[in-house]
Amino acid sequence: MNFEGLDPGLGEYTPGLDSSMDPRLDPALLQGVELDPDALAVPVSESMHIVEGMYSELHSVAAEVGIPVTATHFDLQEELLWMGNHRGHASSFFGPTMGRYSSFQVHMTDDIRHIQSMDTGVLFLTKNNLKCLTRGGLIMFDYTTEEGADMHSLILTDNNTLLMGGLQNYVAELDLTTVQETQKFTVEVPGVAIMRQSNRFFFCGHTSGKVSLRDLRTFKIEHEFDAFSGSLSDFDIHGNLLAACGFSSRGLNGLSCDRFLMVYDLRMMRAITPLQVHVDPLFLRFIPTYTSRLAIISQTGQCQFCEPTGLASLADIFHVNTVGQLLMSFDVSSSKQALSFGDSGGCVHLWSSAPEVSFNSYSRETELALPCLVDSLPQLDWNHELMPLSLLPMPLTSTEPLLSDWPTSLITPSPRRAPPVDPEILRTMKTVGFIGYAPNPRTRPRNQVPYKIKDTELEYDSYNQVPESPIGRDEEPHLYMVPKKYRKVTIKYSKLGLEDFDFKHYNRTLFAGLEPHIPNAYCNCMIQVLYFLEPVRCLVQNHLCQKEFCLACELGFLFHMLDLSRGDPCQASNFLRAFRTIPEASALGLILADSDEQTGKARLGRLIQSWNRFILAQLHQETLEQEGPQAYRGASSSTLGSSGESVIGRLFGCEVENSSLCRCGKETVRSSLTLLFTIHYPEQSSLDKMIEEYDFAEILKKSICLEQSTQAWCDNCEKYQPTVQTRNIRCLPDVLVINCEVNSAKEAEIYNHAFTKFSHKYTLKYPLMLYTAIGWCIKLCNVEGLTFDTQAEDMRHVWIPLSLKMCISKTQGLEVSSLSEGEELTESEEAEGASVYDLVVIVSHIQDARTGGNLVAHIKVGETYHQRKEGVTHQQWYLFNDFLIEPIDKAESAQFDVNWKVPAVLYYVKRNYHPKYDLRIKNPIDASVLLTEASLARKQRKSHATFIPLMVNEMPQAADLVGLDAEFVTLNQEEAELRSDGTKSTIKPSQMSVARITCVRGQGTNEGVPFIDDYISTQEQVVDYLTQYSGIKPGDLDAKISSKHLTTLKSTYLKLRFLIDTGVRFVGHGLQKDFRVINLMVPKEQVIDTVYLFHMPRKRMISLRFLAWYFLDLNIQSETHDSIEDARTALQLYRKYLELSHNGGQEEFRKVLKALYEKGRKLDWKVPDIDSADGQGSPKSTNH
Repeated sequence: MNFEGLDPGLGEYTPGLDSSMDPRLDPALLQGVELDPDALAVPVSESMHIVEGMYSELHSVAAEVGIPVTATHFDLQEELLWMGNHRGHASSFFGPTMGRYSSFQVHMTDDIRHIQSMDTGVLFLTKNNLKCLTRGGLIMFDYTTEEGADMHSLILTDNNTLLMGGLQNYVAELDLTTVQETQKFTVEVPGVAIMRQSNRFFFCGHTSGKVSLRDLRTFKIEHEFDAFSGSLSDFDIHGNLLAACGFSSRGLNGLSCDRFLMVYDLRMMRAITPLQVHVDPLFLRFIPTYTSRLAIISQTGQCQFCEPTGLASLADIFHVNTVGQLLMSFDVSSSKQALSFGDSGGCVHLWSSAPEVSFNSYSRETELALPCLVDSLPQLDWNHELMPLSLLPMPLTSTEPLLSDWPTSLITPSPRRAPPVDPEILRTMKTVGFIGYAPNPRTRPRNQVPYKIKDTELEYDSYNQVPESPIGRDEEPHLYMVPKKYRKVTIKYSKLGLEDFDFKHYNRTLFAGLEPHIPNAYCNCMIQVLYFLEPVRCLVQNHLCQKEFCLACELGFLFHMLDLSRGDPCQASNFLRAFRTIPEASALGLILADSDEQTGKARLGRLIQSWNRFILAQLHQETLEQEGPQAYRGASSSTLGSSGESVIGRLFGCEVENSSLCRCGKETVRSSLTLLFTIHYPEQSSLDKMIEEYDFAEILKKSICLEQSTQAWCDNCEKYQPTVQTRNIRCLPDVLVINCEVNSAKEAEIYNHAFTKFSHKYTLKYPLMLYTAIGWCIKLCNVEGLTFDTQAEDMRHVWIPLSLKMCISKTQGLEVSSLSEGEELTESEEAEGASVYDLVVIVSHIQDARTGGNLVAHIKVGETYHQRKEGVTHQQWYLFNDFLIEPIDKAESAQFDVNWKVPAVLYYVKRNYHPKYDLRIKNPIDASVLLTEASLARKQRKSHATFIPLMVNEMPQAADLVGLDAEFVTLNQEEAELRSDGTKSTIKPSQMSVARITCVRGQGTNEGVPFIDDYISTQEQVVDYLTQYSGIKPGDLDAKISSKHLTTLKSTYLKLRFLIDTGVRFVGHGLQKDFRVINLMVPKEQVIDTVYLFHMPRKRMISLRFLAWYFLDLNIQSETHDSIEDARTALQLYRKYLELSHNGGQEEFRKVLKALYEKGRKLDWKVPDIDSADGQGSPKSTNH
């Protein structure tokens, strides 16, 4: 709060007060404030001892004399009291004795305005800065707000999110995990000075005297109280009551402190009788103990307790002895046993209502500093001849490290790996439970292991071939070649599925990863590559056609999900479903069997290069289609794909001229378009020479302009003849795609030589250089002043260059050369048509025999993607390993140790090529997708229709309610194993496919009537129809015999996408799983899930059937499930929730939930038989 101009007493500050104190509120609002002088004369007897139940002073301490205490806060985890002063200094005091615990500077100039404790640290808010420090004073993060911000308060919405408000036109939401602003909520000027929270609303206090009630999800205003005509000073909430104090306008006399507290009933949303008090209120808090007491604090130190609905009494007033200073901050402990006051003289006063005061009901133990122990040094006789000089303590005079200061990597103990278990023991072993028993073959001495260092080194590369004991098979040996971030990542499933899996541990960015458990998800890395090429991302999102299985359409849907995600992983299930139906993919061997993926039999390096060639050709073919009958049902085709030329062809295509010369002299020339090039390495005979003399640019040039001899048919000779075939290019592509084709030891030797050349050169020249293969992180000790930029050295010795210069000259043909970082073209080179290509993608095959290997991508993410996700403009290399995403150094991305990391695909892009392409995205999905469509089923009749399509005047609008339910069938069963303790561990979840989707109207005269009830046709083998739970029967999804309204998944997907893009709110039960299987990303504010509406924290989820019986007296799902019935019931439950929460308030609704859980426990969560006479009716039926 601002205290300048509030009372003339502020002019009596001690000289230590900074005269340039910035007001937190507008000074014009608080000038001329008048205080009633009679209030200062209330007699108060000083408390000499603490009486149980009555507050009296326990302790006072001066933090910094003369510096006003602007904020106090009781720690919510430990027995600490925090204070912050006007000069940005913070201190903490331990326990009721207020011994100083820690003290540190938070900000050099600004005052501390708000303090909030968390489990890991303490948050301090200043004018334009939020800082988190440990309780000992170490900085955890320092976040600076936008220029011009004037922050005043913050509130934690959950463990990882907070809101910050102040005297500006927005409230900022901050993610504490990434320390990044996630969104802004616009508020009216002059902003928000105070924030509180309940189970129903955010409460925002404004300096205009108003208190606004805002929605917990959208932050939109739901209600507003105009409390005071002048300004607001403080307010608090307890249960269904809101109490506020403030200032009233007195015309030309300015503002005066209002002695009437405004009290509001949050159930009826109206004011009740104002409460008159006998002090000038500046702070107020509810202190609920036996009753809902209010503590009202004046600026001069007078405190009064009263009931919010009763009358204030003079007997309930006590006085804080501030020795003439004014109170500037106030807080109440969570146990309600202690009050803290901070005054303008720098003192903190602790008041308590109990002799044995505790700040929290359950506080964890505070870590206290150990006492300083000073060793007494022995007396040394300097004149003694035999006195060793090593006993003299010498100070460290230089900041340079000592040669004896070895790095951690060299002093970490490395225990020897245990030898393999004797095969004879494994052969004869019998397992009982999880313990194996076998006779001792007596081939080794007892308790003795031979010490063989050389054997261990020789077995380094083949350690996983050694048979091991069943016990400890999952333990890693002390030598593991593949760094952890490159290894294959797996999802560990629990009883809750994926809900409690911590994906943020693997990805702290705002980019979305892809889940790997779907069949043929080996291509996840290439999907990310295509997504981060801006023209491809825009092209496929603008593309929409009628083909049921179109990879361009499915990529567009997937990329839309990646755009919406804020770091949460997505899955490419619909894309891979369409991919498995493409005949060309199957013919090329790109569709793997589950056994090949799990056992690691697939050669992923070759596979991803074939996939790369296939996807470019497929997208080129699909986007080449013209606008017209191919466009989707009246939806306009994209501007990118509507011309006769494919954007893929313009982007990746390169016109090549293939010449075939027979020895008879006849030459045949053909022109064609190629979308990528494959590297051809020199023959084995010239390998040694090549390693020493050739670089990557020369090999690339020879691979593009390829010349080779082969047998070919000659029309002139009329037989097969040896011919010389030559390839030349006529133009340069915008994106140069290269398949590396490292398929044998010959090619691997080239990369090995490049990899070891740098390490050998520098480890021989500088013996004290520490070399690590993982990431090429080079650490140096200073040797006689030797220093250099290790990153620059790394880039100088990367064999695959980060930049290339390419030019097609009339005399010499194609010219390719490497460019160093930061090097630009000269004017003459630009005039000749030379172009610079930057490396942006490296896809690598990680060879890990232990897990079967995997594929990762190093991608240089451009400025536009960072701007959309994080609001910053910069470029950064990232490692994409399925759902693991991590920023890496560019030198690490281009280095290859082919023992475990083999290059597969490279993408070079022409510098500044974006302006040639239209990068606007126009959503091609319009309302026509909701129009009536014909069923695929041959036997389906109109008389059997279970839904009524929407009319033109019924088209959904933003915020409309739509009831939704989906049913599924199983394509692959779950794979699980039983542990030795009897618990089940899920290795791979069952693969589900959506079989039926139903949407019902949520308002209007036809509320509850379905407008979508689609059965989804599938060409894949269904192993379980789950009829008991889904209502789907064999034959319902077969177009030949089905009588249902059968459609394609793509058709129904487009309907749901249109509803999402329109902004409707979906109501259903367990929608999270539904949207996950349908493969849709829906914003949280558009989902109303009844499974969470009727749920208490740390309790079980309740089934839709039980909720319908309990609240609606409906008996549903008795024999099988029906999605229309389920969607309609979810809508009715939501209406019931609104009725209960609106009429009775949160407290009453909480009682209803408790009664619901008690009833469920009694009935074992089973709905009783309606026809039985046991009297177990629902509460609704018994009330009737």
